[in-house]
Amino acid sequence: MAHCSRLLPSCRGILPCLLERPPSSSVFHSPIGPVSTFSTSATHRGLSEEQRDRLASGPGLEDFIREHNYPDEPENLKRKKGERQRLRLPPWLTVGVPAGQDYTRLKKSLRKLKLNTVCEEARCPNIGECWGGGGDGTATATIMLMGDTCTRGCRFCSVKTARAPPPPDPNEPENTAEAIAEWGVDYIVLTSVDRDDLLDGGAKHFADTVKELKRRKPDILVECLTPDFRGALDGVAEVATSGLNVYAHNIETVEDLQWLVRDPRANFRQSLAVLEHAKKSSADVLTKSSIMLGMGETDEQILQAMKDLRLAGVDCVTLGQYMQPTKRHMKVTQYVTPEKFDFWKKVGDDLGFVYTASGALVRSSYKAGELFLANAVRSRQGERRTES
Repeated sequence: MAHCSRLLPSCRGILPCLLERPPSSSVFHSPIGPVSTFSTSATHRGLSEEQRDRLASGPGLEDFIREHNYPDEPENLKRKKGERQRLRLPPWLTVGVPAGQDYTRLKKSLRKLKLNTVCEEARCPNIGECWGGGGDGTATATIMLMGDTCTRGCRFCSVKTARAPPPPDPNEPENTAEAIAEWGVDYIVLTSVDRDDLLDGGAKHFADTVKELKRRKPDILVECLTPDFRGALDGVAEVATSGLNVYAHNIETVEDLQWLVRDPRANFRQSLAVLEHAKKSSADVLTKSSIMLGMGETDEQILQAMKDLRLAGVDCVTLGQYMQPTKRHMKVTQYVTPEKFDFWKKVGDDLGFVYTASGALVRSSYKAGELFLANAVRSRQGERRTES
């Protein structure tokens, strides 16, 4: 795990007419104007009209290509049109078998308390590192609330689906808090399947779980990776004001591929509205979203999606490789090289995201991002105490 200061955004300037050099190390300038890294600036309270105009009018993909080292993409990493055979997995995507004392202990604890994790249900490739503690010895997991069965059927996801899953366990908020207290972690991610069968989509269940966690352990940092609640913004506000620290909701892919990748009840603009309303409901909450690459998107579409996220006031973005979970799911169109992920990391930093995580094995809840966000939240909490 890299030191926090090495993860802070840096900008080398894309459009000289839009950018100026920062007066200090705590401020960087992006194509939408100066942004203070952890202060209650436009990044955290929404974008000003001037910043929106600058972002909407530029820069274009050619500006980033000209500014940064744009890598070549080998043809053998792309599936040709009409080709049925699955692409061979490149070496940088191979991972070891999950093992270790922390991994075993965490798995036993989850089974004992009858809790589900997205790590298992979505077959995340990072489960061994996150549960086993990785290089820093801190084991983390992402708890999946309201059961392991989703009411939607996205083509990329291996989670079980049904029209009417079993009702949520009313004791789950308490059980979740008990499990987290037992683990002793300082940062936890709560997510859930889509529950379109519930009147509020599960918003109150999310909020109750956050409140129970904060009651038992006030200093714990909580991230909620939520569904879209069918676009009901009251549910978004209920979760955003529950006491959480990071509100995450994933757009999953670029706008033009939403119909192919996601369930028809989900869409790009609805997801942007969720993220924007979360920020509007609680200005101090960090907002976060994720994009999968390798589904057939173009570079222009990726850039536009990132710009749309910034226009919605999103603070953090993660980009990772889509990996086909089973033969029944949509095939990988392309394996993106590590060099290309590095390119998108620079683009994200230049667009003004507080944090951009971009890598083949990066996922929305990847522990490297969680550790960074923990430092970001604590830094801002310290600023507020100083101001008061």
